[in-house]
Amino acid sequence: MKRLIILLLIFSCSSDKSVQPEVCDNNYNPPFGGTIFIDPDIITSDDPTTFISLSYAGTGTRQMYDRRSGWVTLEPFLFPAEYDDGLTIEIQVNPEFGSKENAEIYALKYADVIGRLTTELRKDVETSWIHRGEEPFGGGNNNLLIHTDWSEKHYENQGILEETLVHEAAHTSLDSYHAESNGWLDAQIKDCGFISDYARDNPIREDIAESYLPYLAIRYRSDRISESLKKKIEDAIPNRIKYFDEQNFNMYPIQ
Repeated sequence: MKRLIILLLIFSCSSDKSVQPEVCDNNYNPPFGGTIFIDPDIITSDDPTTFISLSYAGTGTRQMYDRRSGWVTLEPFLFPAEYDDGLTIEIQVNPEFGSKENAEIYALKYADVIGRLTTELRKDVETSWIHRGEEPFGGGNNNLLIHTDWSEKHYENQGILEETLVHEAAHTSLDSYHAESNGWLDAQIKDCGFISDYARDNPIREDIAESYLPYLAIRYRSDRISESLKKKIEDAIPNRIKYFDEQNFNMYPIQ
């Protein structure tokens, strides 16, 4: 009997050391509604960009997604953007912008901002669609979807343009590798909750993107956020944080 007790203690001490409460609280409420709003200074216009140059490649037939009308086939203005880590993005600007010169203003603006995202977040971004319209951004489809009127009135007005693009690029470059991986799903279970209402309501589609920006904030921008915000994040998703730590993401140019 004594030997059995010792063996049980050995097995117990050698079990998974991930953080997990003994009992999950079914009444737990996430600390945030959505995480793009948690702090406007996680990435700012003063931070370095990997963007090098923009060229004009004329116009060409492209299939694009526009939240105002769905999938459309257009002849957008085409601007290949070059980044100093070797990545390139074809920026496709809706012909509604009228002229190559006007389209270039927007292509250059967003190419520079996108360059503040890490190599990891841009690795699967092949194109960016730029439209007018008061519609939210989008990620996925090897793309970053931008609607300029919404950007100016909402994201830029609140100082969260870069934070929003982190979220959308996480959809593009992280979701397919991690959102349904065993490690991530296990972390979800062990955390007993979600970082935001948006993630809770869309656990497969939104949890990676909603969790990644807070992770970036506490690991690489902790000097820019409050201690109370840092503690909220760490308390809410400790196992997701551990999961992200183990991925060895390429954090250039942030680190």
